[in-house]
Amino acid sequence: MTPSNAAIYQSQTCTPESLRTLAGYLELALDEGESVVLMRIGTQVRSVYVGDPSGVFEDLRDEGVIPAQQADEILALTRIGLNRITADDQQYRFLRGVRYIADRQVAVFTPI
Repeated sequence: MTPSNAAIYQSQTCTPESLRTLAGYLELALDEGESVVLMRIGTQVRSVYVGDPSGVFEDLRDEGVIPAQQADEILALTRIGLNRITADDQQYRFLRGVRYIADRQVAVFTPI
């Protein structure tokens, strides 16, 4: 049986930069009581939004972009459902889900 990427992350002593980036966005979402939304907008970058993914797209706050490779690593190191990561000695618990916004499939990270 091959371990999942999430299981491999759990055994590492150093947090990958991609998860440290996610942790920064989770902090923003925690402050607002919202979620982080990761949306594909091309081949090179992914847009990051903070807000309520069940609302309208225009109500999401644009937080910029991250490289597609970094976004892909975030998705590889997390899984649908409950996740726990540690970044800079801070623990984060969040739910990762999938939904459609503006006819695009997005990954949603909701801190709990």
